[in-house]
Amino acid sequence: MRFNFYSDPGHGWLAVPLALLERLKLLDAITGYSYMRGMLAHLEEDCDASLFLARARGAGMVITFRESVCPDRRSRIRNYDPYSPERARRNLANNRAARAD
Repeated sequence: MRFNFYSDPGHGWLAVPLALLERLKLLDAITGYSYMRGMLAHLEEDCDASLFLARARGAGMVITFRESVCPDRRSRIRNYDPYSPERARRNLANNRAARAD
């Protein structure tokens, strides 16, 4: 699977679909240092992304990355909503309900 990794001068985030976090049973393990927008979680590079990568590789997934760097300004990801398991579950449920219609 291929994932986008975004970084700015101070930090980096791995964009991961919420459905994949749910499948890997990680919704409750991700911290508030990560961000969310729509159906994607942007996992902070220090802990949350490492946890995801270990779990995904342990499940047999082959991971590749596409990197996008903002070398001279803050990433807009910092303006996204902080990650929360409750919000992730709500987004997933809303998405499933919309697809069922």
